[in-house]
Amino acid sequence: MNRVKVAMLPLALLGLSLSAGAFADGADLYKTKTCWSCHGKDAKTPIMPTYPKLAGQNEAYLLQQMKDIKSGVRSNGQSAAMKGVMGLVNEQEMAEIAKWLAGLK
Repeated sequence: MNRVKVAMLPLALLGLSLSAGAFADGADLYKTKTCWSCHGKDAKTPIMPTYPKLAGQNEAYLLQQMKDIKSGVRSNGQSAAMKGVMGLVNEQEMAEIAKWLAGLK
């Protein structure tokens, strides 16, 4: 019985490390999903004055806006560019990005 437990320990640890690494952090996602290209590397200096500054916004608000743009609920001239990008972002990634942005000052 103890041999089985000892043999299973490395597999359990491997599973933990894989699940922890499965989710990238918000900062990495902000870069890899190209959010920075419109909203600025610091999320405070968008390329257009009409684009929102995202740093420090409410986490729930940010997440809802991303969901609404992806689903088409929020659809206007400003959200058209984001609609295509949001197709590449899943809900878990949206949550990670929103959490990271909300924590910025």
